[in-house]
Amino acid sequence: MNRILQSKLAGLGALALVAASATARADVSSTITIASDYDFRGITQTALDPAFQGSLDWEGESGLYAGLWGSNIDFGQDGGEGVDPVDLNVEVDFILGYAGSFTEDLGYDLGATYYKYLGDDNGDVDFDYLELYTGLSYKIISGAVWYSPDYGNSGETAWYTELNAEIPLVWDVGLVLHAGYSFGDYWKALRDEELGDEYYDYAVGLARSFGRFDFEVKYIDGSDLEASDGTPDDIFSSESKVYFAISTTFPWTDAEE
Repeated sequence: MNRILQSKLAGLGALALVAASATARADVSSTITIASDYDFRGITQTALDPAFQGSLDWEGESGLYAGLWGSNIDFGQDGGEGVDPVDLNVEVDFILGYAGSFTEDLGYDLGATYYKYLGDDNGDVDFDYLELYTGLSYKIISGAVWYSPDYGNSGETAWYTELNAEIPLVWDVGLVLHAGYSFGDYWKALRDEELGDEYYDYAVGLARSFGRFDFEVKYIDGSDLEASDGTPDDIFSSESKVYFAISTTFPWTDAEE
């Protein structure tokens, strides 16, 4: 999950200038994804509708990296007493991090993501927030811890821990496994209001590349968060689902043909 500040086009332009100045010693790429849903930690961000997503990524030789990532979203119309409804329909993320390795098999990653939500915003509702992360990877296994001091601009802290594995099978197919846990003051506050609680999410699926295109199908379940089961119009639904995605990364290389 990752997002934008202020304007999507302005952010892309700024990153493009940085990338152009460092092109001789860095890699610039862009990934386009079409998915059956935008799933974020077991919770749909598009009301179980398809998602169209794109990224612009810059990676330096030192391990420093930066990126922009965007997707359509559907949060319904939110407001509250005395507040006009707001219809948010785009998410954009700013990403800045540093990755390296201790040994050939053991790597690390740390950074920050700023989540920005755009749409018919009346200024009364603001969900934008910052999240910090750190992670370790060992061969086919990786894990990460995410922390936000102001999750969803709620004034409450939140944590997310995850463990992932990609296990090679036959015919170049990979088994994809994921387990995550959301907890912290934000989720405790929802529990006190009987609107949610700390919860687990998990996923299991298969992935394979065909030429320049990557395919993935997964079974995802976040329904441990019972308050998001059976939500109206599937807004923020955490019910189990089958997820499918196809993506490709530019620039294409001859090796991918």
